Amino acid sequence: MAAPAGKPCPICSKLAVVRYHPFCSKRCADIDLGRWLKGAYVMPGDDEAGLAGDNDATDGTIEA
Repeated sequence: MAAPAGKPCPICSKLAVVRYHPFCSKRCADIDLGRWLKGAYVMPGDDEAGLAGDNDATDGTIEA
């Protein structure tokens, strides 16, 4: 059973199947999950070093 509007699978471009939407099969869904778990999908953003600037204490204590 194909998905509504004939959307293609983002992994192999075959028609998606409702059961595995938005993928065409369990195999493609598993490939996508593996990519997420390995960190293959990354959102661009600021450098992580800037995140530590909120607390200037070097010994790990929080100043009031």
